[in-house]
Amino acid sequence: QVQLVESGGDLVQPGGSLTLSCTASRSIFSISPMGWYRQAPGKQRELVASITIGGSTNYGDSVRGRFSITRDRGKNTVSLQMNSLKDEDTAVYYCAADCRAGGCAYWGQGTQVTVSS
Repeated sequence: QVQLVESGGDLVQPGGSLTLSCTASRSIFSISPMGWYRQAPGKQRELVASITIGGSTNYGDSVRGRFSITRDRGKNTVSLQMNSLKDEDTAVYYCAADCRAGGCAYWGQGTQVTVSS
């Protein structure tokens, strides 16, 4: 069993920045690819960003150029740097691991990000 613990969610003003972190209970290389997803009220969960074991990254169209996913193998952590935040980025953000075509095997509990003035 793998546990993923997210942190960093907060209330931030439009145009601001925020960094989310996800710490895994085992080596992130053993549970890659990993990713960040989000779900806003009344909307389907969507991919925000993902990173493969080789370090290749992928981003959702709405966040490309504003968000950046990175990892720290020594800390078993995957982070999401979010810049130029917009109201529409408001959502619960989930960390996920061992993501394949059929979905991700492991999920965190989610962390709330609210962008509002």
